[in-house]
Amino acid sequence: MENESLAYPYIVIEGNIGVGKTTLCRRLQEKYEARLILEQFSDNPFLPYFYENPERHAFSVELFFMTERHRQLQEELVQGNLFNQQIISDYIFIKTLLFAKNNLNEEEYRLFQRLFNVLNAHFIKPDLVLYLHRPVPVLLNQIKKRGRSFEQEMSEVYLENIQKAYFDFFKMDPDFPIVVVGLDELDFENDPGIFEQLNNLLRQKYSVGVHYTNLAVIP
Repeated sequence: MENESLAYPYIVIEGNIGVGKTTLCRRLQEKYEARLILEQFSDNPFLPYFYENPERHAFSVELFFMTERHRQLQEELVQGNLFNQQIISDYIFIKTLLFAKNNLNEEEYRLFQRLFNVLNAHFIKPDLVLYLHRPVPVLLNQIKKRGRSFEQEMSEVYLENIQKAYFDFFKMDPDFPIVVVGLDELDFENDPGIFEQLNNLLRQKYSVGVHYTNLAVIP
């Protein structure tokens, strides 16, 4: 590993569906030999049914996600803290509430929020969140390219609503730093220069609150 380190021990890479969260996490894990926490979305048995009939299966899919995320983070973060390792995750627990607010009706959401608040009461918060932002048409193109069958009918409206949920959360004065980085169509997976720009953002310290930046192609 190179003689460099990330600025924070527990970093979360967040963003809308199809933005490239997991891909970036894997690249960072390779570079820093970090402890990696990846969401196991494919284990959710309700997810394909949700995309076919959201109203009927929304509560089941969100409840499963919440309990599995909580279980995984509890296990991984306790072990990670014991050994004081660099931790990189492709989701933050508050994501659970953002998606639930978008997908559940008012009565379901009130119940879901009560359950979430119990689980979240003493949860470890990330030291830094890096939020990757791309326009919705770019997200749709990336979703189609990765070819998950149950995602192929996802609409622009659904992705726009998820995007709005994240940005509404940013306005609520979170008590940890969040860096929102505009990527547009930039390809950090295959362009070393773009990856290095993201890497440099993660080696800096930030004040609590939301910070906005854009990446650019360097000739």
